[in-house]
Amino acid sequence: MRCPQCGNDTQQGSAFCSRCGTRMFAPKPSAVREYALATFRPSLWYYANGFLIGGVFIVIGGRILYGKFEQTRVPIQAGFAVLAFGVLIWIVTIIRSRTVNWSLTSDRLIEKRGLLASRRREMELADIRSVEVSKRVFQRMFGLGDVTIASAASSDYAIRLNDIYDADLAAETIRKARLKRMA
Repeated sequence: MRCPQCGNDTQQGSAFCSRCGTRMFAPKPSAVREYALATFRPSLWYYANGFLIGGVFIVIGGRILYGKFEQTRVPIQAGFAVLAFGVLIWIVTIIRSRTVNWSLTSDRLIEKRGLLASRRREMELADIRSVEVSKRVFQRMFGLGDVTIASAASSDYAIRLNDIYDADLAAETIRKARLKRMA
């Protein structure tokens, strides 16, 4: 192999030039396929407001059904309707929580959003400029965090992993995958 920097002939398969130390670029073998490394999902705390609102409706519906509102007469159908609405909110929240995921492969980071209409964003590991971890007080209490991956291709292009468990481990996994990809 010939060094692209100084033109020195080096041994086949060398990672660096023996004369100037420049990294040698070996072509990637075509037999190597992309493989999955990790999958990240937001924690259920990210959807806590949906569970909370649904729980309030369920409690109100239960109180109506058991007649705890003595001052006013409320029909029993209203109690069932409020209870069913609370359960519906819980079901929608659970479905929403399953519609977002981030997959880390050996070549790229893939963000998938949506159930019926979906959106998919991809970022090559070689294009990653920085990986940032932020943890608010509430997130730190539950071991959560946000990971923001910025792209070198564009200043406004970033993928943000919201409220994932062990954000530091996720950032380290992405960093290691990027370094392995660059080698």
